[in-house]
Amino acid sequence: MTNKILVVAAKEFKDGLRNRWVAGITVVLALFAMAISYFGAAASGMVGFTSLSTTIVSLSSLAIFLIPLIALILAYDSIVGEEEQGTLILLLTYPLKRSELLIGKFTGHAAMMALSTLLGFGSAGLLIAFFSAEVDLQELLIAYSMFIVTSILLGWVFIALAYLVSVISSEKSKASGVALIIWFAFVFVFDLLLLGLLVATGGAVGDALFGWLLLLNPTDIFRLINLGSFEATQVQSGLASIADKKMIQPLVLWSALLVWIVVPGFLAVWRFNKRVI
Repeated sequence: MTNKILVVAAKEFKDGLRNRWVAGITVVLALFAMAISYFGAAASGMVGFTSLSTTIVSLSSLAIFLIPLIALILAYDSIVGEEEQGTLILLLTYPLKRSELLIGKFTGHAAMMALSTLLGFGSAGLLIAFFSAEVDLQELLIAYSMFIVTSILLGWVFIALAYLVSVISSEKSKASGVALIIWFAFVFVFDLLLLGLLVATGGAVGDALFGWLLLLNPTDIFRLINLGSFEATQVQSGLASIADKKMIQPLVLWSALLVWIVVPGFLAVWRFNKRVI
């Protein structure tokens, strides 16, 4: 089973290289990350690297906008697109279970996303390390490694959601529309609704409950992990600063992010096994 999954994953990864997906994602992330790292404080009349906390805040905001969108675009047509092209039936004629096919394709896309994120954001980290005399290299390594790892996991969350959309949708055009709705809902709408709830209830929503509600959005979990360790960013972390700090422990946040990968992935496999082709 493992060999079959790896074969499918390798094919998906090679297709991504052939279609220049990896190169394209890497270039986009690298350019934006370098620009934000250097010009992030331009509004205050400064250019160049300012502080690690400010840079992580800016890069986290960038990741929240770009990573989910890229992941959804990358994988939303993985199943429904293959079906429309007529290649899905051909793939299923091989001695390959549906679950193996889906897990293999997910693994290939996950590897593409991880490599692109590492190279794209890693280039900005090297820029900071080489051209900033004030940065503490150990602090940079710890904070930036956490940022890259969580960015990769955030990408995997939305790849899993994209697969769930792909196996549920009957047409590629519908899948693309649902994928964009998911991106808009998690990146923009969710926090606005939560803020509206807080205002409408006059703050009656308890800190603990508010913290748990934040876990319903993977982008908020990503923000909490990356900004929670910086004292200077607590005020700038928006809704995250209101949550109960005792509840939002690193283990809870990391576990929640992993759950966001596993649950949509499991549902995608379950729905794909029941899909009539």
